[in-house]
Parts: sequence; structure tokens; C-alpha cells
Amino acid sequence: MKIKAFTLNSFAKSIEGGNPAAVVFNADHLLENDMKKIAGIIGFSETAYVMKSDLADFKVRFFTPTEEVDLCGHATVGVYYLLLSLGQIKPGIYTQETKAGILNIEIKEDMSIIMNQNLPTFYETICKEEIADSLNITLAEIEENLPVQIVSTGLRDIIVPIKI
Repeated sequence: MKIKAFTLNSFAKSIEGGNPAAVVFNADHLLENDMKKIAGIIGFSETAYVMKSDLADFKVRFFTPTEEVDLCGHATVGVYYLLLSLGQIKPGIYTQETKAGILNIEIKEDMSIIMNQNLPTFYETICKEEIADSLNITLAEIEENLPVQIVSTGLRDIIVPIKI
């Protein structure tokens, strides 16, 4: 089976920058294992698979080579940039069905893309000494009045408040 995958860099000022993502359109027929395998072959952190949705304008699933993730911001931007560039959509507001829920995406006339996310969910805090060591920074560089904490708007990240 031949699959066409687009690759691009989101949030890039030049061809060398940004976050790489892959996008596969018309992915309704692909099985979960197929999506993981394709993501592994491409080798990026996430690959977005665009499908039909009964709940939104599009359904988008995001896969790493080993698992499906609820949401991926840079791959979402990539999906809508490609849809616009290929003439499949026009500037406007669209809905996207993801494992994180139904989210709005706004595409402006200047081709900028604004992605809504869920309100953050706050999880466990992390020892500041451990995170400083793992980041090769000093404890003094971490803001003492804020926690180092796992936070998610669809994908868990460690938020480290750094002094400026």
C-alpha cells in the first residue's frame, strides 16, 4: 500500500528552523498499527492523520512511532497550513476532533493559524533539585515562588519556571 505523507516544519522562520511534523490525509482506512509504523518510518516526534468526522470539520489523530497522543500543537498547525496551501480550505474557523476533545482552529487571511487548547490540568510537582540537575542548570536559576510541575492542555509537559 502506498501512502503519501507531507513533511513540514511548523513555527519556522527559515527552512532550517521550526518543529518537524508529518501529515497524512485521507487516513480513514489506516489501522492504528499502520499509523505507528508510518510514524516510525518518517521518524519525526509526531505524525498527524487527517480523517472524516461526524462531530467536527476534521478528525485528526496524532501518532509517535510507539503510541497515539491526545494532541500535538505543531502537527495541528502543519495540518491546517497544508489544507490551506493545497486549496482544500479557505481562511475561517474550523473544528477539529482529537483525543483531547473538539478544538477550534482559526486560519487568518495572512495564513497565520490560531489553535485553541483545553484549559490546563495540573498534575504532580517535581523536585526542583532533580530538574535543575537534569537540565544542567543551578537551583538558583529556577524561580523559587513557582512550582516545577507537570501540566497538560492535551499533552503532558514539565513546566520549569526559569528566572530571567
